[in-house]
Amino acid sequence: MQVVTLQSEAFQELVEKLEAINQRLTSKEKEPKDKWLDNQELMQLLKISKRTAQHYRDSGLISFSQVGNKIYYKLSDVEQLLGAHYNKAFKK
Repeated sequence: MQVVTLQSEAFQELVEKLEAINQRLTSKEKEPKDKWLDNQELMQLLKISKRTAQHYRDSGLISFSQVGNKIYYKLSDVEQLLGAHYNKAFKK
């Protein structure tokens, strides 16, 4: 077993660095796992009308949550919708 000695200033610097790392890790855990978009944000993002957004919901193209009259979409569901309709270029 080895004994390591540090000067108090070096020890304090090491403790501060560990606390900063720990704070960054815990702040990342508190961030929401998935961003939610309301209907207006979805329409602006995809450049679609309110009726088109309703068609996507009614036909099951995109999942959504509704709280009262307000409709929300997970950003990951929007990305999944776009990915499902992705057409790869066939010309090189």
